[in-house]
Amino acid sequence: MTDNTTFKEFALGPKIQKALEENNFDTPFPIQAAAIPLILEGKDVVGQAHTGTGKTAAYSLPVLAKIQPEFRAVQALILVPTRELAVQVTAEISKFARHTQIKTTAIYGGQGYGIQMDSLRRGVQIVVATPGRLIDHLKRGTIKLGTVKYLVLDESDRMLDMGFIEDIEFILSKIDKRDRQTLLFSATMPAEILRLAKKYMKADMKEIRLNKEEVTIDSIDQSYLIVPEDQKFNQLVAIIKSNPEKQVIIFAATKRRADKLAANIKGSGFKANAIHGDLSQNQRDNVMQRFRKGSDKILVATDIAARGIDVPTVEQIVNYDVPNETETYFHRIGRTARAGAKGRAVSLVTPDRFSEFERILRQTKLPIQRLNESMGIAIPVMHGQRPNRRPGFGNRNKSQSWRRGRRESGRR
Repeated sequence: MTDNTTFKEFALGPKIQKALEENNFDTPFPIQAAAIPLILEGKDVVGQAHTGTGKTAAYSLPVLAKIQPEFRAVQALILVPTRELAVQVTAEISKFARHTQIKTTAIYGGQGYGIQMDSLRRGVQIVVATPGRLIDHLKRGTIKLGTVKYLVLDESDRMLDMGFIEDIEFILSKIDKRDRQTLLFSATMPAEILRLAKKYMKADMKEIRLNKEEVTIDSIDQSYLIVPEDQKFNQLVAIIKSNPEKQVIIFAATKRRADKLAANIKGSGFKANAIHGDLSQNQRDNVMQRFRKGSDKILVATDIAARGIDVPTVEQIVNYDVPNETETYFHRIGRTARAGAKGRAVSLVTPDRFSEFERILRQTKLPIQRLNESMGIAIPVMHGQRPNRRPGFGNRNKSQSWRRGRRESGRR
């Protein structure tokens, strides 16, 4: 495939092509251009791609094209790590399948079994499920996997991180490898993922690995501010005030911290809510509905709760707490600049966490600009030293949009 490839070149059928045109899908992203032809050929595929790269369409479009609409049984199973991602993937597939007779349903914990059983009884061709709830249905006998021809493991690394490995292997054992096409997508490729691929996928599987430069990270203006813990919240408020109409996701390290931060933001006069694993499904749904509609401009999230959040209008990410891992940093900032849009990510780094953030800077090798100089904020002393500017840690250009936003904020 060339850089000039369009979706019309893929043998997806007129009904799917019509839906793509209606949703202004013209030029595929790299993961889509690489994966769709291979999946249409019937190959097992292992794809490495970060969030925000269009990987849902990369696997769902060819799977939709291969499904038999007249056969009212589960033909495709998509495993995802979280409830939010299950809902989001189901909505995305339904959008592509709107002119077909193909039905999709989501199976996840926190929703009543009755609703899910009714959907399954009516006949669906695609099931998007979290591993735990799917196993519950298997044990109840309310779902059968004998007709599954297409199996997708989405965000496989996160499912392993969440301890789903035994559940995944149990589910995989229920579907004959000889009769299924297996598609595995992951942001990283740890040894356990490769072991799964070797054990459960065909020997001639195809591997797709996108370089970080090919991901939409290039569309994100990344920066960081070194600030003492007792000044962090004031700087956060300044960030929010600089662009009060923008939708923002703020990442906190713990559920308790997320709740406290959301309460403090509300106390400063903004509409905000927290989302994390301690909320009931109804509470999570209500929080996300308000955020998607724009009723709330600010969402404070923990890392696991944010998986699967796909709100195209999110223009800014704030790392209130520095993530422990580089990949977590990518997952976080991937919540903005969705599907080719522009976005912004700011990290608030305390002196005691600078060494962790320094590791992120080294490993990403991306231009992440330090804002202390352009904002006139002194760099706190860290263990008797100030952090040196190092090659690759960002350019010396001033953050014009940031300063402009602060000036405009000051006029209000």
